[in-house]
Amino acid sequence: MSGRKPYPRLDFSGATTRPLATRPSKVSKEQFAEPDTYAAAMAGIEQLIPSILAGSDIKRLADAWADAVRRGRAVVLGTGAHAVKVGLSRLIIDLLNRGYLQGLAGTGAVAIHDLEMAFSGQTSEDVAEDLQTGAFGMADETGRAYWDAVSLAAQSDYGLGQAVGRLISESGAPHHSLSLYAAAYEREVPATLHVAIGADVTHMRPSADGAALGVAAFRDFQVFSALMGGLDDGGLYVNLGSAVALPEVFLKAVNIARNVSGKPHRIVTADLDMIRHYRPEQNVVARPTMPDGTGYRITGHHEIVFPLLYAMVRSRLE
Repeated sequence: MSGRKPYPRLDFSGATTRPLATRPSKVSKEQFAEPDTYAAAMAGIEQLIPSILAGSDIKRLADAWADAVRRGRAVVLGTGAHAVKVGLSRLIIDLLNRGYLQGLAGTGAVAIHDLEMAFSGQTSEDVAEDLQTGAFGMADETGRAYWDAVSLAAQSDYGLGQAVGRLISESGAPHHSLSLYAAAYEREVPATLHVAIGADVTHMRPSADGAALGVAAFRDFQVFSALMGGLDDGGLYVNLGSAVALPEVFLKAVNIARNVSGKPHRIVTADLDMIRHYRPEQNVVARPTMPDGTGYRITGHHEIVFPLLYAMVRSRLE
């Protein structure tokens, strides 16, 4: 018995790209927060925050972060692309350098903005403008680097995050010091990327290889799941600005880690976002911390809340 014919598919071989240098970008490296501006005196600003509701929660979250570092428990940061687009890369890299992060996870779009910052020192295009002509997401260098990383993952038995980090680290990218994934790779901190095929601009390329991407992304789920054991007994997971993808991945990673090894338990989690969403509330703050952990929700703009938390963590550990 013969089946029906496959559904019609769009052939991407005719897709056209443009040089990244010719594409206007809304975010540049000059706008990024600079960790060197931190001074111990900044800790005094904490005294202005009332220890009530979210004011109390952010202080407890900073305490939990510092306690995890001191006790050798893992701190893992999961982030959406917005964290790069609002200038937080240098702060996150500084946390990696200081040993205050033991794992990094990103949505698929984080790879795009991380690559663009490394290679051009700017990122974030005008989606509405470029969508009208089909030019949205078609920067040539971004797509080539992304799929080179996918090929590297296949050759090296890497997940996508490690491959992106190695590619940037070894490429001579002029701004590679701005790359989260290069920093993680160079410090041997596991860094993963969690991709939804079709959700990222780099998937619209003639060179796209969905099979290879799927393998690399699945390896990263396994790497991320392995990180969960380090959260046991007071480790911390922070979800920074991912409303759907990372909360779903985190929940499954915690579950499979418990299924295989019996841990983690007694974990601390936090959701930092501009508005409150269902999945981070349930899949980061509430469900994984039952019955013996603690979850926090700090609502506000990333470019304000995260630098404040960064300063509070440094003040506790230095």
